Amino acid sequence: MNNWKILVSMLLGWFPMGLFAQLKDTTINDQGRQVTLSPVVIRSGTNVPGFIKRVENDTTFYKAFKNLRVLNYSSLNDVRMFDRKGKVEASLFSKTRQWASRSCRVTKVIEEKTTGDFYKAGGDYNYYTAELYASLFFSKDTVCGQSNVIKDINVTLRGRKGLDKHKEQLKMLFFNPGKDIPGIPLMGEKVKVFDKAHSDLYDFSIDIQEYKGKPAYLFVLKIKEGLAFYKKDDVVIDEMTTWFNYNSFEVMARNYSMSYNAGVYRFNVSMQVEIEKMGQYLYPKIIRYDGNWGVLIKGKERGLFTATIYDLDVN
Repeated sequence: MNNWKILVSMLLGWFPMGLFAQLKDTTINDQGRQVTLSPVVIRSGTNVPGFIKRVENDTTFYKAFKNLRVLNYSSLNDVRMFDRKGKVEASLFSKTRQWASRSCRVTKVIEEKTTGDFYKAGGDYNYYTAELYASLFFSKDTVCGQSNVIKDINVTLRGRKGLDKHKEQLKMLFFNPGKDIPGIPLMGEKVKVFDKAHSDLYDFSIDIQEYKGKPAYLFVLKIKEGLAFYKKDDVVIDEMTTWFNYNSFEVMARNYSMSYNAGVYRFNVSMQVEIEKMGQYLYPKIIRYDGNWGVLIKGKERGLFTATIYDLDVN
């Protein structure tokens, strides 16, 4: 029997499978939140308020992305832009290698193929989804002062303007969903999904399952079923599913969808991120993005990208 199955059996008191099938989930009220617990979670004696606080304060997801600033790695990059009819109008496929040393990094293009008007005549990106992707994974010139320290998890927008500011705001949502994002008009506290004031907007659930052969906590938050239409205006994160390593509580994977429309700033995106570990370094092995976003000055566009990170090492 696999280790995680032994663990589940122990937590359930070695219930025969017939009896296990009869066990039901239990919903409890935690500070106004409706939290559904699986039988194995109930048996484990998980401290629910403490568990949710750990989820809220997690930094391992952000740390995995920060580690890319100090590692050598190769990447397969697949970026596609769609027209209004859903047809690909521009794309990029490339293989790149990042070299990082002494707090500096640079990206070398090994292979690249583009279609459509992916680039402008001068070589700049023609789409701000592509600009966003490039700001995450490319550095054409050597960039120094890089660090994987997470003291700056509450990123400041000081000195940033226009499209550059909007890209940073969207990256904040990617890296730290559930925290307040400054400077987005009318969003206010809407992204703070763990705030007691939003307890009537979401349902939460906790389970213990296998993820890629390892025991994991499965934590899900999503909009309450039947939520009044006018209440949906208070929601930015529509759903978020996270697998946490049962022993270390490090994020193993996260899927989430977000939407927002304030006229001058709008997006509707979904993300899937798989986290792996090399030695002491967590890193995002696969990042998938699909969505629309836009600002008034640039209009709306839909893009899809997948980044596959591999062949890591550290100097």
